[in-house]
Amino acid sequence: VRIENREYQYLYQEGDSFVFMNNETFEQVNIPAAMVEKPLFLQEGMICNILFHAEEEMPLVLELPMHIISEITYTEPGVKGDTATNSMKPATIATGAEIRVPLFIDNGEIIKIDTRTGVYVERVK
Repeated sequence: VRIENREYQYLYQEGDSFVFMNNETFEQVNIPAAMVEKPLFLQEGMICNILFHAEEEMPLVLELPMHIISEITYTEPGVKGDTATNSMKPATIATGAEIRVPLFIDNGEIIKIDTRTGVYVERVK
């Protein structure tokens, strides 16, 4: 079996599938929602790797980028000076995913998230 790894750009969700486009050929492919491990981390324009069965042109695996950068759309107000503890609070990012962030993170801040674990990595300036 020959397997090929190709880069595709995420365009939009259509029913129970996600539409991706090959930036070289502009060919579009629908990936079933069940194949996307963490769909709430998908952002329009995001480049993802898709493994294809080369002879059948069938998608096998979708890999998100290791990290995404997103804005906090909602979280409880931050506490000034509370940077020394490892306490975390829930926060919602622009894609709708809920993650846990340190207490000093506020609404509107841009953060980096590890898509494999869904864990906050750092604040982005």
